[in-house]
Amino acid sequence: MKHTNRNVARWAGLLLVMMVTIPASAQQEKLAQTGMKFLSLSLDSRAAALGDAVTAAEGGAEMLFYNPAGMANVDKALSVSFGMTEWIADIRYEQASLAIRPAGGRFGVFGFSLASVDYGDIQGTMWADTESGYMDTYAFRPSAMAAGIGYARSVTDRFSFGLHAKYARQDLGSHVTSFGRNGTWLREGFDLGVWAYDFGVLYKTGYKSLNFAFSARNFAKELEYVEEAFQLPLTLKMGLQMDVLDVFRTSTGGTQSLTLAIDAETPRDYHEQIKVGLEYALMDMIYLRAGYVTPTDEQGLNLGVGVRQELGGFRIKADYAYTDFGVFSDVQRLSVSISR
Repeated sequence: MKHTNRNVARWAGLLLVMMVTIPASAQQEKLAQTGMKFLSLSLDSRAAALGDAVTAAEGGAEMLFYNPAGMANVDKALSVSFGMTEWIADIRYEQASLAIRPAGGRFGVFGFSLASVDYGDIQGTMWADTESGYMDTYAFRPSAMAAGIGYARSVTDRFSFGLHAKYARQDLGSHVTSFGRNGTWLREGFDLGVWAYDFGVLYKTGYKSLNFAFSARNFAKELEYVEEAFQLPLTLKMGLQMDVLDVFRTSTGGTQSLTLAIDAETPRDYHEQIKVGLEYALMDMIYLRAGYVTPTDEQGLNLGVGVRQELGGFRIKADYAYTDFGVFSDVQRLSVSISR
């Protein structure tokens, strides 16, 4: 048994080296153009506080937004999550997700997700032969949303997989393209919808609490606005996660945990990133979190706090995350989940 654990530890160390070195040596000179970027934003407060290093994490319905395989081992029959993100430029993101575990998990776990974006009002303009070179038309309100259904299942006590299909739609509003004969504005609408797919796997190595996972998000066909073609923000990630205090314990369990998570991310539209998250938990009730992503242009340190409480058969969790965004306004997130 000790020999097996040593082999698992060596294998995990090799994976960690690969995660750190391969992205650094595989930088691409030419990156693809993507649209519907809201599909790649982190919507859950706990995940954001950990720098999104949650590919190998296990959780509830919110895992549909990261790695659906992480939803396979929920221990409650019903789990629901809500979240809000105050993004830069007064943009607001909202999410809701639901996980159902019928028959004690014998048929797997079914999930539903919903995400929406409120961009606020934007003043429309068009070219005009004036001193400024343009004229105001009317205010419009762009929007975006994605609704999906997911499924996760534990094939063995160590291996789980998950799938997530979602319909994403983005409406950039109708815009003035020219004048009609009677002087009225002629408008053209710019809205698109597409099906996109996520999948992931999670493997419990058997060495302490070490997990290894892989996920791929936003597989979809190419889209086109007018004459400009683009793809969705396809992202490939692999991650490791472990409670590092397990190394010093002689038995399972404990009143404290210190979880370290490391993800390597390969996106379609920017260079590879390494994401590191650290979560300290006391009595499985109070959580302190920090996360860091490199390389980035403006995003700095991520910090967060969470509380968890059992009340009358319900498990209630509330999480807050703060992200420093340099020259932009700070980003704040709040999430609440309830399970029974």
